[in-house]
Amino acid sequence: MSMILLIILILILVGALPTWGHSRNWGYGPSGGLGLVVIILIVLLLMGRI
Repeated sequence: MSMILLIILILILVGALPTWGHSRNWGYGPSGGLGLVVIILIVLLLMGRI
């Protein structure tokens, strides 16, 4: 379950990068926030909390 969640969050992160046409005006806010969530999930996964 946690691996599926991690894969989905990584795909969302790639979709929110400001290089794509639909998200060019968003800036780095969405991708930075999602990147932080992915890093927290990776740390929790490595610690065995998830």
